[in-house]
Amino acid sequence: MGVDLGGIVAKQEISLDSLAGKKVVIDGNNALYQFIAIIRQRDGTPLLDSKGRVTSHLSGLFYRTARLVEAKIKPVYVFDGEPPKLKRRTLGERHEIRTEAAERWAAALKAGDIAAARTAAMGSSRLTQPMIAEARKLLGLMGIPWVQAPQEGEAQAAFMCIQGDVWASASQDFDSLLLGAPRLVRNLTLAGRRKLPGRDDYTEVVPELLELEKVLSELGISREQLIWMAILAGTDFNEGIRGIGPKKGLKLVKDCRALAEVVEKAGGADKFEVEPSDVEAIFLNPKTTSSYDLQWRIPEKDALTSFLVDEHDFTMERVEGSARAYVEAMKETAQQSKLGEWFG
Repeated sequence: MGVDLGGIVAKQEISLDSLAGKKVVIDGNNALYQFIAIIRQRDGTPLLDSKGRVTSHLSGLFYRTARLVEAKIKPVYVFDGEPPKLKRRTLGERHEIRTEAAERWAAALKAGDIAAARTAAMGSSRLTQPMIAEARKLLGLMGIPWVQAPQEGEAQAAFMCIQGDVWASASQDFDSLLLGAPRLVRNLTLAGRRKLPGRDDYTEVVPELLELEKVLSELGISREQLIWMAILAGTDFNEGIRGIGPKKGLKLVKDCRALAEVVEKAGGADKFEVEPSDVEAIFLNPKTTSSYDLQWRIPEKDALTSFLVDEHDFTMERVEGSARAYVEAMKETAQQSKLGEWFG
Protein backbone atom coordinates (compact mmCIF):
# COMPACT_ATOMS: atom_id res chain seq x y z
CA MET A 1 0.00 0.00 0.00
CA GLY A 2 2.99 2.32 -0.02
CA VAL A 3 3.73 4.99 2.54
CA ASP A 4 0.74 6.49 4.36
CA LEU A 5 0.88 10.28 4.10
CA GLY A 6 -2.77 10.76 5.00
CA GLY A 7 -1.99 12.34 8.36
CA ILE A 8 0.32 15.07 7.06
CA VAL A 9 -0.93 16.13 3.63
CA ALA A 10 -3.90 18.32 2.81
CA LYS A 11 -6.57 16.77 0.60
CA GLN A 12 -9.19 18.65 -1.41
CA GLU A 13 -12.55 16.99 -1.94
CA ILE A 14 -13.69 17.18 -5.55
CA SER A 15 -16.62 15.93 -7.64
CA LEU A 16 -16.61 13.79 -10.75
CA ASP A 17 -18.01 16.81 -12.60
CA SER A 18 -14.80 18.75 -11.89
CA LEU A 19 -12.87 16.11 -13.85
CA ALA A 20 -15.05 16.35 -16.97
CA GLY A 21 -12.99 16.49 -20.14
CA LYS A 22 -9.79 15.41 -18.35
CA LYS A 23 -7.64 12.36 -19.06
CA VAL A 24 -6.94 10.37 -15.91
CA VAL A 25 -4.65 7.36 -15.69
CA ILE A 26 -5.84 4.77 -13.18
CA ASP A 27 -3.66 2.27 -11.32
CA GLY A 28 -5.31 -0.87 -12.71
CA ASN A 29 -3.98 -3.38 -10.18
CA ASN A 30 -4.95 -1.06 -7.34
CA ALA A 31 -8.48 -0.64 -8.69
CA LEU A 32 -9.02 -4.36 -9.34
CA TYR A 33 -7.94 -5.20 -5.79
CA GLN A 34 -10.51 -2.72 -4.51
CA PHE A 35 -13.28 -4.30 -6.58
CA ILE A 36 -12.37 -7.83 -5.50
CA ALA A 37 -12.25 -6.84 -1.84
CA ILE A 38 -15.47 -4.84 -1.74
CA ILE A 39 -17.82 -6.44 -4.28
CA ARG A 40 -18.80 -9.55 -2.38
CA GLN A 41 -21.87 -11.37 -1.16
CA ARG A 42 -23.05 -11.05 2.42
CA ASP A 43 -20.89 -13.93 3.67
CA GLY A 44 -17.80 -12.63 1.89
CA THR A 45 -18.00 -14.86 -1.17
CA PRO A 46 -16.97 -12.92 -4.29
CA LEU A 47 -19.22 -12.76 -7.34
CA LEU A 48 -18.76 -15.92 -9.41
CA ASP A 49 -19.89 -17.09 -12.82
CA SER A 50 -21.26 -20.57 -13.58
CA LYS A 51 -17.71 -21.89 -14.06
CA GLY A 52 -16.67 -20.74 -10.60
CA ARG A 53 -14.56 -17.85 -11.88
CA VAL A 54 -14.44 -14.65 -9.84
CA THR A 55 -16.21 -11.78 -11.58
CA SER A 56 -16.15 -9.09 -8.88
CA HIS A 57 -13.30 -7.31 -10.68
CA LEU A 58 -15.18 -7.32 -13.98
CA SER A 59 -18.33 -5.97 -12.35
CA GLY A 60 -16.47 -3.14 -10.65
CA LEU A 61 -14.41 -2.35 -13.72
CA PHE A 62 -17.38 -2.23 -16.10
CA TYR A 63 -19.83 -0.24 -14.03
CA ARG A 64 -17.28 2.14 -12.51
CA THR A 65 -15.60 2.87 -15.83
CA ALA A 66 -19.00 3.43 -17.42
CA ARG A 67 -19.82 5.96 -14.73
CA LEU A 68 -16.54 7.80 -15.30
CA VAL A 69 -17.10 7.99 -19.06
CA GLU A 70 -20.68 9.16 -18.55
CA ALA A 71 -19.21 11.93 -16.36
CA LYS A 72 -17.14 12.90 -19.46
CA ILE A 73 -13.87 11.70 -17.92
CA LYS A 74 -11.35 9.96 -20.20
CA PRO A 75 -9.93 7.03 -18.20
CA VAL A 76 -6.86 5.02 -19.13
CA TYR A 77 -5.64 2.08 -17.05
CA VAL A 78 -2.05 1.04 -16.37
CA PHE A 79 -1.01 -2.41 -15.12
CA ASP A 80 2.03 -3.55 -13.14
CA GLY A 81 4.93 -5.29 -14.80
CA GLU A 82 7.77 -7.15 -13.05
CA PRO A 83 8.09 -5.82 -9.48
CA PRO A 84 11.43 -4.38 -8.33
CA LYS A 85 13.56 -6.85 -6.37
CA LEU A 86 13.23 -4.74 -3.23
CA LYS A 87 9.46 -5.28 -3.28
CA ARG A 88 9.70 -9.05 -2.81
CA ARG A 89 9.62 -8.75 0.99
CA THR A 90 6.43 -6.68 0.86
CA LEU A 91 4.80 -9.10 -1.58
CA GLY A 92 5.70 -12.01 0.69
CA GLU A 93 4.18 -10.27 3.69
CA ARG A 94 1.00 -9.52 1.75
CA HIS A 95 0.74 -13.19 0.76
CA GLU A 96 0.95 -14.23 4.42
CA ILE A 97 -1.68 -11.66 5.41
CA ARG A 98 -4.08 -12.90 2.73
CA THR A 99 -3.50 -16.52 3.76
CA GLU A 100 -4.25 -15.73 7.41
CA ALA A 101 -7.36 -13.77 6.38
CA ALA A 102 -8.60 -16.74 4.34
CA GLU A 103 -8.21 -18.96 7.40
CA ARG A 104 -10.20 -16.48 9.54
CA TRP A 105 -12.86 -16.32 6.85
CA ALA A 106 -13.29 -20.10 6.85
CA ALA A 107 -13.42 -20.18 10.66
CA ALA A 108 -16.00 -17.39 10.79
CA LEU A 109 -18.20 -19.15 8.25
CA LYS A 110 -18.00 -22.35 10.25
CA ALA A 111 -18.99 -20.43 13.39
CA GLY A 112 -21.86 -18.72 11.58
CA ASP A 113 -20.43 -15.24 12.18
CA ILE A 114 -21.39 -13.61 8.87
CA ALA A 115 -20.11 -10.12 9.76
CA ALA A 116 -16.68 -11.44 10.74
CA ALA A 117 -16.65 -13.67 7.67
CA ARG A 118 -17.17 -10.76 5.30
CA THR A 119 -14.48 -8.65 6.98
CA ALA A 120 -11.96 -11.50 6.82
CA ALA A 121 -12.92 -12.30 3.23
CA MET A 122 -12.08 -8.75 2.14
CA GLY A 123 -8.57 -9.19 3.51
CA SER A 124 -8.10 -12.49 1.67
CA SER A 125 -8.51 -10.97 -1.80
CA ARG A 126 -6.13 -12.27 -4.47
CA LEU A 127 -5.60 -10.79 -7.92
CA THR A 128 -4.36 -13.37 -10.41
CA GLN A 129 -2.85 -13.00 -13.87
CA PRO A 130 -5.93 -14.59 -15.54
CA MET A 131 -8.12 -12.01 -13.78
CA ILE A 132 -5.90 -9.18 -15.04
CA ALA A 133 -6.09 -10.65 -18.56
CA GLU A 134 -9.90 -10.69 -18.31
CA ALA A 135 -9.87 -7.07 -17.19
CA ARG A 136 -7.70 -6.05 -20.14
CA LYS A 137 -10.04 -7.88 -22.52
CA LEU A 138 -13.02 -6.07 -21.03
CA LEU A 139 -11.29 -2.70 -21.39
CA GLY A 140 -10.53 -3.50 -25.02
CA LEU A 141 -14.19 -4.30 -25.67
CA MET A 142 -15.16 -1.07 -23.91
CA GLY A 143 -12.82 0.96 -26.13
CA ILE A 144 -10.74 2.08 -23.16
CA PRO A 145 -6.93 2.30 -23.59
CA TRP A 146 -4.64 0.48 -21.19
CA VAL A 147 -0.87 0.50 -20.79
CA GLN A 148 1.47 -2.27 -19.67
CA ALA A 149 4.12 -0.87 -17.35
CA PRO A 150 7.61 -2.39 -17.49
CA GLN A 151 7.68 -2.37 -13.70
CA GLU A 152 5.50 -0.43 -11.21
CA GLY A 153 2.16 0.72 -12.60
CA GLU A 154 2.16 3.80 -10.39
CA ALA A 155 5.55 4.84 -11.74
CA GLN A 156 4.25 4.52 -15.28
CA ALA A 157 1.16 6.54 -14.38
CA ALA A 158 3.30 9.27 -12.82
CA PHE A 159 5.48 9.36 -15.96
CA MET A 160 2.43 9.81 -18.18
CA CYS A 161 1.22 12.60 -15.93
CA ILE A 162 4.62 14.33 -15.95
CA GLN A 163 4.71 14.08 -19.75
CA GLY A 164 1.35 15.85 -19.93
CA ASP A 165 -0.34 12.91 -21.67
CA VAL A 166 -2.87 12.73 -18.83
CA TRP A 167 -4.07 15.30 -16.31
CA ALA A 168 -3.76 13.22 -13.15
CA SER A 169 -2.84 9.84 -11.73
CA ALA A 170 -5.59 7.99 -9.84
CA SER A 171 -4.69 5.57 -7.05
CA GLN A 172 -5.38 4.94 -3.39
CA ASP A 173 -1.63 5.01 -2.67
CA PHE A 174 0.34 8.19 -2.03
CA ASP A 175 3.37 6.81 -3.87
CA SER A 176 2.30 8.72 -7.00
CA LEU A 177 3.47 11.91 -5.29
CA LEU A 178 6.84 10.40 -4.41
CA LEU A 179 7.14 9.36 -8.06
CA GLY A 180 6.58 12.94 -9.20
CA ALA A 181 2.98 12.91 -10.42
CA PRO A 182 1.83 16.57 -10.45
CA ARG A 183 -1.68 15.53 -9.41
CA LEU A 184 -3.05 12.53 -7.54
CA VAL A 185 -6.75 11.68 -7.37
CA ARG A 186 -7.77 9.28 -4.61
CA ASN A 187 -11.11 7.45 -4.26
CA LEU A 188 -11.88 7.77 -7.98
CA THR A 189 -12.80 4.10 -8.27
CA LEU A 190 -14.32 4.00 -4.78
CA ALA A 191 -16.52 7.09 -4.73
CA GLY A 192 -20.00 6.44 -3.38
CA ARG A 193 -21.56 4.84 -0.33
CA ARG A 194 -19.35 2.18 1.23
CA LYS A 195 -20.04 -0.21 4.09
CA LEU A 196 -17.68 0.02 7.04
CA PRO A 197 -15.91 -3.30 7.77
CA GLY A 198 -17.57 -5.31 10.53
CA ARG A 199 -20.36 -2.77 11.02
CA ASP A 200 -23.81 -2.01 9.65
CA ASP A 201 -22.86 1.63 9.10
CA TYR A 202 -21.95 3.24 5.81
CA THR A 203 -19.67 6.12 4.95
CA GLU A 204 -19.65 8.49 2.00
CA VAL A 205 -16.48 8.22 -0.06
CA VAL A 206 -15.72 11.13 -2.40
CA PRO A 207 -12.79 11.78 -4.74
CA GLU A 208 -9.85 13.73 -3.32
CA LEU A 209 -7.27 15.79 -5.20
CA LEU A 210 -3.68 16.21 -4.05
CA GLU A 211 -1.32 18.49 -5.97
CA LEU A 212 2.38 17.77 -5.58
CA GLU A 213 3.59 21.36 -5.60
CA LYS A 214 0.96 22.35 -3.03
CA VAL A 215 1.83 19.39 -0.81
CA LEU A 216 5.54 20.21 -0.93
CA SER A 217 4.90 23.91 -0.29
CA GLU A 218 2.69 23.24 2.73
CA LEU A 219 5.18 20.77 4.19
CA GLY A 220 8.09 23.09 3.43
CA ILE A 221 10.20 20.39 1.77
CA SER A 222 11.40 19.26 -1.65
CA ARG A 223 10.27 16.12 -3.46
CA GLU A 224 13.60 14.49 -2.55
CA GLN A 225 12.96 15.24 1.12
CA LEU A 226 9.47 13.77 0.78
CA ILE A 227 11.09 10.57 -0.50
CA TRP A 228 13.60 10.55 2.37
CA MET A 229 10.77 10.94 4.86
CA ALA A 230 8.98 7.99 3.27
CA ILE A 231 12.14 5.87 3.46
CA LEU A 232 12.37 6.60 7.18
CA ALA A 233 8.70 5.71 7.75
CA GLY A 234 8.80 2.66 5.51
CA THR A 235 7.78 2.01 1.91
CA ASP A 236 6.93 -1.01 -0.22
CA PHE A 237 10.68 -1.36 -0.73
CA ASN A 238 12.04 -1.01 2.82
CA GLU A 239 10.83 -1.51 6.37
CA GLY A 240 11.66 1.92 7.72
CA ILE A 241 13.02 2.82 11.14
CA ARG A 242 11.14 1.65 14.20
CA GLY A 243 9.57 4.59 16.01
CA ILE A 244 9.70 6.94 13.02
CA GLY A 245 6.44 7.72 11.26
CA PRO A 246 5.68 10.37 8.66
CA LYS A 247 5.39 13.22 11.18
CA LYS A 248 8.65 12.45 12.96
CA GLY A 249 10.33 11.72 9.65
CA LEU A 250 9.21 15.09 8.32
CA LYS A 251 10.91 16.92 11.18
CA LEU A 252 14.06 14.90 10.72
CA VAL A 253 14.50 15.56 6.98
CA LYS A 254 13.67 19.27 6.97
CA ASP A 255 17.22 20.40 7.72
CA CYS A 256 18.89 17.75 5.54
CA ARG A 257 20.24 18.47 2.08
CA ALA A 258 21.39 14.96 1.22
CA LEU A 259 20.22 11.41 1.91
CA ALA A 260 23.52 10.70 3.67
CA GLU A 261 22.60 13.32 6.29
CA VAL A 262 19.23 11.65 6.80
CA VAL A 263 20.83 8.24 7.27
CA GLU A 264 23.28 9.67 9.80
CA LYS A 265 20.50 11.42 11.76
CA ALA A 266 18.49 8.20 11.81
CA GLY A 267 21.36 6.34 13.47
CA GLY A 268 23.50 5.23 10.59
CA ALA A 269 23.32 2.76 7.71
CA ASP A 270 23.05 -0.20 10.09
CA LYS A 271 19.52 0.94 10.94
CA PHE A 272 18.37 0.12 7.42
CA GLU A 273 17.92 -3.43 6.14
CA VAL A 274 18.49 -2.23 2.55
CA GLU A 275 20.59 0.51 1.00
CA PRO A 276 18.50 3.74 1.31
CA SER A 277 19.91 5.11 -1.95
CA ASP A 278 18.52 2.06 -3.80
CA VAL A 279 15.05 2.91 -2.51
CA GLU A 280 15.50 6.56 -3.43
CA ALA A 281 16.48 5.53 -6.97
CA ILE A 282 13.23 3.59 -7.41
CA PHE A 283 11.27 6.79 -6.84
CA LEU A 284 13.59 9.19 -8.69
CA ASN A 285 14.47 6.97 -11.66
CA PRO A 286 11.75 4.32 -12.09
CA LYS A 287 11.50 2.07 -15.12
CA THR A 288 8.83 3.39 -17.47
CA THR A 289 7.94 3.32 -21.15
CA SER A 290 6.86 5.96 -23.66
CA SER A 291 5.44 3.28 -25.98
CA TYR A 292 1.70 3.68 -25.56
CA ASP A 293 -1.22 4.89 -27.65
CA LEU A 294 -4.06 6.64 -25.85
CA GLN A 295 -7.07 6.18 -28.10
CA TRP A 296 -10.67 5.99 -26.89
CA ARG A 297 -12.78 4.01 -29.34
CA ILE A 298 -16.50 3.43 -29.82
CA PRO A 299 -17.21 -0.04 -28.40
CA GLU A 300 -19.19 -2.73 -30.16
CA LYS A 301 -22.18 -3.12 -27.86
CA ASP A 302 -23.04 -6.69 -28.88
CA ALA A 303 -19.50 -8.00 -28.28
CA LEU A 304 -19.31 -6.20 -24.94
CA THR A 305 -22.68 -7.56 -23.84
CA SER A 306 -21.80 -11.08 -24.98
CA PHE A 307 -18.55 -11.05 -22.97
CA LEU A 308 -20.33 -10.09 -19.77
CA VAL A 309 -23.61 -11.99 -20.20
CA ASP A 310 -22.72 -15.08 -22.24
CA GLU A 311 -19.17 -15.65 -20.96
CA HIS A 312 -19.53 -14.50 -17.37
CA ASP A 313 -23.25 -14.78 -16.56
CA PHE A 314 -23.98 -11.12 -15.87
CA THR A 315 -27.68 -10.20 -15.84
CA MET A 316 -28.80 -9.27 -19.36
CA GLU A 317 -31.24 -6.55 -18.30
CA ARG A 318 -28.73 -4.66 -16.19
CA VAL A 319 -25.88 -4.96 -18.67
CA GLU A 320 -28.05 -3.97 -21.64
CA GLY A 321 -29.18 -0.74 -19.99
CA SER A 322 -25.71 0.21 -18.81
CA ALA A 323 -24.05 -0.78 -22.10
CA ARG A 324 -26.51 1.29 -24.13
CA ALA A 325 -25.85 4.43 -22.06
CA TYR A 326 -22.13 3.74 -22.03
CA VAL A 327 -21.82 3.33 -25.80
CA GLU A 328 -23.61 6.65 -26.33
CA ALA A 329 -21.23 8.37 -23.89
CA MET A 330 -18.21 6.76 -25.57
CA LYS A 331 -19.26 8.08 -28.98
CA GLU A 332 -18.65 11.61 -27.70
CA THR A 333 -15.42 10.63 -25.92
CA ALA A 334 -14.06 8.85 -29.02
CA GLN A 335 -14.98 11.79 -31.24
CA GLN A 336 -13.16 14.21 -28.92
CA SER A 337 -10.16 11.87 -28.92
CA LYS A 338 -10.06 11.88 -32.71
CA LEU A 339 -10.38 15.66 -32.88
CA GLY A 340 -7.54 15.96 -30.39
CA GLU A 341 -5.44 13.74 -32.64
CA TRP A 342 -6.16 15.96 -35.65
CA PHE A 343 -5.71 19.34 -33.99
CA GLY A 344 -3.43 18.44 -31.06
